[in-house]
Amino acid sequence: MEFKEAVQRRRMVRHFAPDAIDRAVLERIAAAAQRAPSAGFSQGQRLVIVTDAARRRRLAELAGEAFYTGQGFDPWLSEAPVLFVPAVSAKVYIDRYNEPDKRDPRAGPGSEDEWGVPYWWMDIGCTVMLILLAAVDEGLAAGFAGGDFDAIRSELGMPDDYTPVGVIPVGRPLSDKKSPSLRRGWRSSDEFARWETWQAHRGRLPVS
Repeated sequence: MEFKEAVQRRRMVRHFAPDAIDRAVLERIAAAAQRAPSAGFSQGQRLVIVTDAARRRRLAELAGEAFYTGQGFDPWLSEAPVLFVPAVSAKVYIDRYNEPDKRDPRAGPGSEDEWGVPYWWMDIGCTVMLILLAAVDEGLAAGFAGGDFDAIRSELGMPDDYTPVGVIPVGRPLSDKKSPSLRRGWRSSDEFARWETWQAHRGRLPVS
């Protein structure tokens, strides 16, 4: 599949066939996700891949599936054959940036407070997007839900310094109820992409 097609086909799906997905497919999706960038090549992102039915049901509960079914959606989290749970550790990044090639030891140890932008959140976002696109590339679909992150961490036995950012169901898509938020429509490309400065040029660059 061409990259452009994968991007255009990607959407948040909320209904999946229960058919199991081959382990090799899941490994390819995970391998794609591992290619996400990370500041200082810290590699503080991790995945937990859940296929056990009982644990999927518990994660679905912790991710608020009851709210969605109450709104008329299918039980899209518990029914999906696999759940990817991405997590990230700020500590890994802070430790990495205290290493000699990143920080003068004479300056003393750095801390989370020094990060004007906590780039671990950006990096785990990249990990999430790669999972979503890799699923499409495999002929599958994916969604995303937040949840009770402390409870999800506990359910999966994650170390305290790792924060799960959501639950990503992956499977073969079925016809689903679309989010009512989609009625808002896409913003125009001129509003989204601005050239050179925020105000100076909002259209396409002239062809030279």
